[in-house]
Amino acid sequence: MSKAKTAEPSLEMPGWLDALGGFIERTAGFWQRLGDLESSAHRAEIDAIAVDRPIYVAGLARSGSTILLEMLAGQAGVATHRYRDFPPVYTPLFWNRAFAHVYRSDAPPTERAHKDRILVTPDSPEAMEEVLWMRFFPAAHETARSQVLDAATSNPAFERFYADHLRKILLVRDGRRYLSKGNYNLTRFAYLRHLFPSARFLVPVREPRWHIASLMKQHRLFCAEERRDPRILKHMRRAGHLEFGLDRRAINVGDTDAAHEIERLWREGEEVRGWARYWAMLYGFVLDQREADPGLGGAVMLVRYEDLCDHAEATLEAAFAHAGLPLEPGQRSAMAARLSQPTYYDPGFTAEDEAVLASETEAVRRRLGYT
Repeated sequence: MSKAKTAEPSLEMPGWLDALGGFIERTAGFWQRLGDLESSAHRAEIDAIAVDRPIYVAGLARSGSTILLEMLAGQAGVATHRYRDFPPVYTPLFWNRAFAHVYRSDAPPTERAHKDRILVTPDSPEAMEEVLWMRFFPAAHETARSQVLDAATSNPAFERFYADHLRKILLVRDGRRYLSKGNYNLTRFAYLRHLFPSARFLVPVREPRWHIASLMKQHRLFCAEERRDPRILKHMRRAGHLEFGLDRRAINVGDTDAAHEIERLWREGEEVRGWARYWAMLYGFVLDQREADPGLGGAVMLVRYEDLCDHAEATLEAAFAHAGLPLEPGQRSAMAARLSQPTYYDPGFTAEDEAVLASETEAVRRRLGYT
């Protein structure tokens, strides 16, 4: 976690962002067609760009994915979505070349909405491509249906649009390697590898006690803010961030009963058990998929948050090597100096909570090397 000094936290929703986001949501078909028109207009430029070893960062929220994204995105030639790309995600060339100035280029860094010491500007990397997945896979966040996309999945319209989109992000950012952060991609690795056989996947994972404490803290924060300003809830839905808040939804990894049971636990106030079971289900799914498919397993690296903080240089070196990115010793040292375990809150679990955490996560915890 970054040690940088933070600004006063705020979850304010600019009126223009809410209005434009709502308009694009209501007219998504038009924006999809506009994205196709943009691709046609720039076909020669787009076709000249190769999607080489795209890098995907995906894990359960609050696992360290953002700081890992920031460090990877800081390397020369790496292109990713930024805050300024939302809400017209469908048309990155049109938006960035014509209208992205609506975001100040000299905006001072402020602590992001999560109030977790991470400072952001409009040019900070962020998860944005979920908008496209929701458009082409309308059931992407329906708990009643499996959200697993595998090598047999076929959606030609999405695959064409998505491949063009990645090339447009590389083009507008003058990049050579595409980088994505998207927690929901956790269930799409096999499909993504089918689309891009050279893709590399980094899965941040965190010891469940602190991880679940952080998730619960974020859920309380976003519930309170979304009640205070309903526009924040609408924004989260439009951006495809449903990990916490008033519209929290469990990812269905192929077991609908298990996903519904987790949501029942949440509804009935059994937050610790619900989150613990969810943690075990998601990371158990990743481990099972790696073991069942050795080819995919070789493309997926798990990055433990504790190792990233406590053994930063060695962990960064391994993660960058897996991603196929160079990392100079000086860069590695500078990155390591930014990392530390959080000390700004205490989990506050009761003895009963601790027992629930231990029992619900034990099997998967041990598979991940946690004692």
